[in-house]
Amino acid sequence: MIEDACQSHGAEYKNKKTGSIGDISAFSFYPAKNLGCFGDGGAIATNNEEIAEKIKMLRNYGQKQKYHHEFIAYNRRLDNLQAAILRVKLKYLEKWNEMRIKNARRYDQLFQDIGQIITPKAIKNSKHVYHLYVVRCQERDKLQQFLKENGISTGIHYPIPIHMQPAFKNLGLNQGAFPITEKFCGEILSLPMFPELREDEIEYTVEKIEEFYSRNI
Repeated sequence: MIEDACQSHGAEYKNKKTGSIGDISAFSFYPAKNLGCFGDGGAIATNNEEIAEKIKMLRNYGQKQKYHHEFIAYNRRLDNLQAAILRVKLKYLEKWNEMRIKNARRYDQLFQDIGQIITPKAIKNSKHVYHLYVVRCQERDKLQQFLKENGISTGIHYPIPIHMQPAFKNLGLNQGAFPITEKFCGEILSLPMFPELREDEIEYTVEKIEEFYSRNI
């Protein structure tokens, strides 16, 4: 089982850290992640020695021994500068995650009486670390524009379902193949979320969302 842990640094499921559940797990260290480096970076974790050996070769041109290439592979080594940055930031990951959780709970409280917003829910026996705080909302595109006009940056993660991407057109899955996925892609909006987000900034964002719906719904 391959585990995608790219957005869940420090998250837990049934008292196990994400990244330790699958046979192989993948982490992204893109700067915006909960644990991010200065540029692009990533890591793979496994307890399987055979898989680990293969991955080491895949990251290094298919070499086990220098200048001996056993198969076509890549140059995917994490450079020392990125590793050094991550090593320092790792010490603060738990603290930063707790700050994200606190911010998410404040959002949850403030959205309780706004029926047009559906907040993210953490599943039972899990610890959600809120790389993103994604809500489902009515009139998403108009709301996003309104927030932008009021100085609030948001994102859409992600606007186009995988089955409708040109890269997967060979699958023959057209619009309507996954109606729930397609519906959610038209409703999701990522609100500001990072450890240093202040409570007054959260309150301002929610205040503007409430103002939008009071005018438009």
